[in-house]
Amino acid sequence: MHEHRAGLWMAIGAFVIWGVTPLYWHLLKAVPSWQIVLHRMVWGALLVSAWLLWQRGRGWLAAVLADRRRAALLLASGVLIGLNWSLYIWAVNAGHVVETSLGYYINPLLNVVLGVALLHERLNRVQWISVALAACGVAWLTWSYGRLPWIALGLALSFGFYGLLRKRVAVDAVAGLGVESLYLLLPALAGLMWIEMHGQGGFLALGGAPGWGWGIDALLVLAGVVSALPLIGFAYAVRRVPLSVVGFLQYIAPTLQLLIGVLVFQEAFDQERALGFAFIWVALLLFAGDGLRRARRQAAPAPA
Repeated sequence: MHEHRAGLWMAIGAFVIWGVTPLYWHLLKAVPSWQIVLHRMVWGALLVSAWLLWQRGRGWLAAVLADRRRAALLLASGVLIGLNWSLYIWAVNAGHVVETSLGYYINPLLNVVLGVALLHERLNRVQWISVALAACGVAWLTWSYGRLPWIALGLALSFGFYGLLRKRVAVDAVAGLGVESLYLLLPALAGLMWIEMHGQGGFLALGGAPGWGWGIDALLVLAGVVSALPLIGFAYAVRRVPLSVVGFLQYIAPTLQLLIGVLVFQEAFDQERALGFAFIWVALLLFAGDGLRRARRQAAPAPA
């Protein structure tokens, strides 16, 4: 019970951080999106690896990679999270924050479907009604765009399957993230070196090009922290909380992203889109209310 509660709080914290990150990436708008992604990979890998080396010594990596199946699954999850990061940062700084929020509204629905179809998790009648309402909302939002929302679908699919893989890997959250990060480290370092050698980078003015300034350089380094903390919380949560529950908690992140896109970045949000989001909010309230009612019933003392 204690681990389940800790997992819930970890999930909530991770989704709140993800919800407000458009503000952080917007501060780096002067930097090309693909360079932000590469810096995010490098500094995240160095941060997590240094922590694991300090806490567990030099043998932590060999211990995780000793199982070939585990190593292969972490390689796959690392590639998925790298793709997710790349698409998300590009979309935010290209002015598509509202569509990224649609992607992360679709993602919890996908998690519920994956949990039922592949992990044999079960939903009661109220939960199925919630899923149906959320599906209606997502379908309406998709139709209102008048085109295939490829940004939203790409984000939902990449992160949905990332969560599924992490749930199936028997490794703790930090060590798993460490291996994923190390898989991405060398390609990211190679990419940054190529950029600097061709005078297209601005980090510390290493490549001879004008630098972005110490403020931007510091934000790029801290991108590793912004990346690592919510992923650790998410990976911790998905191994302790049913994927269907995690799926609906994820509505926290797109709601915050939507508010930032509309209120801060002044992106379009008309009545048609508002109707679709209303369906999703009703679905979330039903699901949360059902979960609260069942939790109270389980906590009630048994009759004497």
